[in-house]
Amino acid sequence: MRLPTIAVAGCLAVMSSAGSAGVTAQQPVIAGYGTITPVEGAVERPDRSLRYRVLFSVTKAASSPDKVNPSLEKVARFLNLLGADGVRPAQGDVVVIVHGPATPIISEDGVYATKTGAAKNPNLALIGALKRAGVSVRVCSQALVGNGIAPATVDNAVEVDVSALTTMATLQIRGWALIPD
Repeated sequence: MRLPTIAVAGCLAVMSSAGSAGVTAQQPVIAGYGTITPVEGAVERPDRSLRYRVLFSVTKAASSPDKVNPSLEKVARFLNLLGADGVRPAQGDVVVIVHGPATPIISEDGVYATKTGAAKNPNLALIGALKRAGVSVRVCSQALVGNGIAPATVDNAVEVDVSALTTMATLQIRGWALIPD
């Protein structure tokens, strides 16, 4: 059997159309986001004996403000990859810290529209789904100030941290693995 070709684009594995016949894409944990495709014979698998404590740094904006941020999609893909092998991180063991140019993705629709020109924030549904899956989604307060976003306009599913710098340092010292975007 010919296995599907995997192309790596921006640190995200994406199925090419060549050779993908008969392979079913899945979203076992985060429905609608972070699609994964099982590949027969893949060697390194999620380890059920490990505690997955992972920190995602989200700094890049999407290519277009009406598109879901690809780094948030990567978080969903990570959870779907783990979930496909029966691994479910504990509540709060997966953390997302949003800062830099990505900061507006955590704002409610009105602020997002003002900042980006998009009619509504396409990231809020995914942020809600991540939160329901036990992910702690956070934003840097310094990035809020730098982007002119009032803390009161941050989506309710998002926590405000003092800074991304201190969050990343603290969690890495405590044992979280950092995955940059």
